[in-house]
Amino acid sequence: MKPPDAAARRVAVTGVGLITPIGNDRAAVAASLRSGRHGLAPVVFFDNPTLPVKVAGTVKGFDVGSPRWRDWSWPPEYEIPRETLRSLAPHGVYALCAVAQALRDARLAPAAIAGDDATGLFCASAGSAMLLYHELADLHAVRGERGNPLGVVSAVAGTLNFGLAAHFHITGAVCGFVSACASASHALGYACDEIRLGRLRRVIVVGAEELNAETLMPFAVMRALSPAADPVRASRPFDAGRDGFVGAGGAVALVLEEAGLAADRGVPVQAELAGWGQAADGYSVAMPLPGGDGLRRAMGRALADAGVAPADIDYVNAHATSTPAGDQAEALALRAVFGEAGARPRVSSTKGLTGHPLSLAGVMEAAFCVLAMTEGFMPGNPHLVTPDPACAGLDLPRATVAVRPRLVLNNSSGFGGSNVCHVLRAPAS
Repeated sequence: MKPPDAAARRVAVTGVGLITPIGNDRAAVAASLRSGRHGLAPVVFFDNPTLPVKVAGTVKGFDVGSPRWRDWSWPPEYEIPRETLRSLAPHGVYALCAVAQALRDARLAPAAIAGDDATGLFCASAGSAMLLYHELADLHAVRGERGNPLGVVSAVAGTLNFGLAAHFHITGAVCGFVSACASASHALGYACDEIRLGRLRRVIVVGAEELNAETLMPFAVMRALSPAADPVRASRPFDAGRDGFVGAGGAVALVLEEAGLAADRGVPVQAELAGWGQAADGYSVAMPLPGGDGLRRAMGRALADAGVAPADIDYVNAHATSTPAGDQAEALALRAVFGEAGARPRVSSTKGLTGHPLSLAGVMEAAFCVLAMTEGFMPGNPHLVTPDPACAGLDLPRATVAVRPRLVLNNSSGFGGSNVCHVLRAPAS
């Protein structure tokens, strides 16, 4: 069969894998999103209960807190060979399980992608600060005379690429993305382009982060984290009383395929990645541009790429992390894009339930959008009490809306002013 030209290549989501604070499979996550059930739990770092970090979005059913892989455990339905485990970071365990789940969801056996030059793997991860710290501490302790030969590949920012590509025998392409909290969104966007251009016919996109003191506490030093001990008050995107984000861990994988390939395989299309856009703030290493202009331009470019108008969007999954400056900038950007066009989509930030999973956020929330379209609902803002005045005119439902969205916009922003947005379209019924 002659392949379609670039204009006709559509990008389909055929598989979803979820290891998250609100559930470790599709049914559990969908139930949590519908009911507004959060996954935040008490944490104590450095054995110091006086630290101003009291809750986090924890992953249940896994124990990967030790720097030694021999101590780790995970749900019994996943098999991880010893030779693979030795080169993984803790969040690599999450990621491998998420990819295995996504492949099953897409009706793909691991053997079907092994050595397939049309299949790529794009990853988002900041690496493992915990493992890096312990590997370097061990080196210092023996004055560099011995160390872990796999210490580098298990700890640095490319660890997901290395471990997953080797385990699943990926030969089409492998690439990692590091743009802070926009990393996974960049991975999705560039995967979309590779499929549209015909360079690849399938890309597995996975993001993962671990939750431990080494990953999270540096943000407390920046005063970016909420000190609240009550999970319901800790992560409150768009609320006037918000006081910082709540960290989270986990992994999410999406299988993207050229729609013709999905049709040939006879698998259902769960959603279409219809377009994406990005823009930079050029303003600060850590703070968003106050008026949200970079995110406004990224949203505009995503809508244009998808060929849709603001009025066509039913639901926006906002990046809003529950920080004062970030949420305000995004609210102003949303008002500029939608309010000026006379459009009023429902808007929510699911980080009120999960916390903020850093570089993983974009693909996690894209997966939530896919669930919203396939299951027929729009997540609400259950922890929102008093909206920030900057949100005037935005439709911020507290409870889940039992309506199936047809077109969804998913926003991400990261340090350095990276703004990335995706438009997802529900499949034709």
